[in-house]
Amino acid sequence: MVKEHGILIDGKWIKSGSGETFESLNPANEKVIGKFQSCNNDDVNKAVNAAENVLDSWKDVPAPKRGEILLRAAQLLRKNKERLAKLMTREMGKVIAEARGDVQEAIDITEYMAGEGRRLFGHTTPSELRDKFCLGMRMPVGVFALITPWNFPIAIPSWKITPALICGNTMVFKPASDTPLCAIEFVKVLEKAGVPKGVINLVTGSGSKVGSALVKHKKIRGISFTGSREVGEFVTREAGLKKVGLELGGKNGIIIMDDADLKLATDGVIWGGYGTTGQRCTAASRIIVHEKIRSKFEKMLLNRTRKLRLGDGLKPKTDVGPLINNRAVEKTHEYTHIGLAEGAMMLCGGKPVKINGKGFFYEPTLFTNVAPDMRIAQEEIFGPYISMITVKNLDEAINVMNGITYGLSSAIYTNDIKNAFEAVERIEAGLTYVNSSTIGSEVHLPFGGIKGTGHAREAGWTGIEEFSDIKTVYFDYSGRLQKAQIDVVVGKKLKKHSE
Repeated sequence: MVKEHGILIDGKWIKSGSGETFESLNPANEKVIGKFQSCNNDDVNKAVNAAENVLDSWKDVPAPKRGEILLRAAQLLRKNKERLAKLMTREMGKVIAEARGDVQEAIDITEYMAGEGRRLFGHTTPSELRDKFCLGMRMPVGVFALITPWNFPIAIPSWKITPALICGNTMVFKPASDTPLCAIEFVKVLEKAGVPKGVINLVTGSGSKVGSALVKHKKIRGISFTGSREVGEFVTREAGLKKVGLELGGKNGIIIMDDADLKLATDGVIWGGYGTTGQRCTAASRIIVHEKIRSKFEKMLLNRTRKLRLGDGLKPKTDVGPLINNRAVEKTHEYTHIGLAEGAMMLCGGKPVKINGKGFFYEPTLFTNVAPDMRIAQEEIFGPYISMITVKNLDEAINVMNGITYGLSSAIYTNDIKNAFEAVERIEAGLTYVNSSTIGSEVHLPFGGIKGTGHAREAGWTGIEEFSDIKTVYFDYSGRLQKAQIDVVVGKKLKKHSE
């Protein structure tokens, strides 16, 4: 029997009023994980109303007490880490070591945001007038809509939910339809930790129905969305004056200079290009290599790529798991045809694979002789795909790196400190790594991009900024009407500007 899962509205797990469900599949063997509710507008309205009804009571809970709830949640996540990791591998497909890392990321950010309950720093500053005190303080935004992707089905929700909670917001959470069970289990941990009913509400279903209804809802005050650029543009058009944070993917590059440690660089490219089967917004899909070491590095990378083992992520010898669904396989294969038609040379890969007749697998694929303006070097593929571009010097490498619409992550391998600093200063990206791959963000630092990647800065201290508003407060205890910019204090004497 396939279990049917509910949605969470006002503390109760219930069925959708639509009476419709959808299935989530294990991408390694195409077995059904469970049935989930296809929500409608009425479900969305109930969830938003539930969040609005408890907003005042939740924001009145002292922030340190909200932090205590998050700390309990982190402890529960740690206790359930292996169970959640195995569930994630079954539902999303990433290899078990990466799934454990996904849960660990949620543990780390939850602990970090729990500590923010003792901070939530504002600023104090002197007034230009006597007997007047000025400060800025953080306030909740209100009801948030949190819309998350499938590739990090526990980590990314935790990046949004935990800062939203510590800042005193309530929320409606819509996870991706490919990984709803991971989201449900994460929310159940938060419930068990003591988050009051109605503070978190979870609805499932399509982006076109449920996501769109949340974006347009008049009672939603803030939106945090991670996903495709096309959907991000829709959110921008339809959200109105809501506070909006967008993280919209990337086309990330690694520069490999002629003085680089090529073994270290090969490790970084394999991890960045084929880790999570290339299904990361920070995946390294463009390798920008100096012409002097191009031939040697190409051989090293090809040798390593050919040795990667496809398979079920629960098996310990698997290096690369499946893509998320058949649509992803078709999209990835389409880019193989595009790359060949554009004149690039495919060194390996380029084929869909079934294991025991099942699964959404695709061979790790490596292209060389790629021109910077080719589609495979410009468009986000979200598959196990690497394109190699040859350059003559650092200046050309940085120009190639910046010659895309995205601006999320970047990396350079070099042993020349001048090269490293020049890359850090000139590369147009929210993240730059030196002698490391394009993936590996830590939760106590900001994460996000520029240009077509969007403008969100999640995690770290900026995670608090994403989910709070600043209120400026003035205390005037002079006992008289004072006028800023008009009254001027000279010594102990008050004068007017007109004097």
